[in-house]
Amino acid sequence: MIQEINQYYTDIYFNLHQSQEESISHQSVRILQMVQKRKYVMIRDIAERLSVSHNTASEHVKKLVDKGWVYKERSEEDQRKVYLHLTDAGSTILKKNTELDEEKLQAALDRLTINERKQVVKALELLSEASK
Repeated sequence: MIQEINQYYTDIYFNLHQSQEESISHQSVRILQMVQKRKYVMIRDIAERLSVSHNTASEHVKKLVDKGWVYKERSEEDQRKVYLHLTDAGSTILKKNTELDEEKLQAALDRLTINERKQVVKALELLSEASK
């Protein structure tokens, strides 16, 4: 079952992924995802999640800040804490690197019945919830 899911996933990603316009590393995508998915993310969280040193995570984040994809905000309650947030440009680049191309996806969905579309959505919803 695992191999089948992985095969289907990679087929979907390969066939329906958006074209790459901007060069971005896998590590950078992962960091942008963390910042998007979690309310409060600090460099130490990124270092822990990526299994890298604090300095390495800090360098990755600095590059994202320099590109205008992430900004830092100091906590009002605790000035020692600095939280990361996506900019609009960061959200756009993340979307292009992690989401499916809407037109390609719509074309694929158009080949399915309404019931099949609902099954696809339900299956992805279940897997998404189980992954959390």
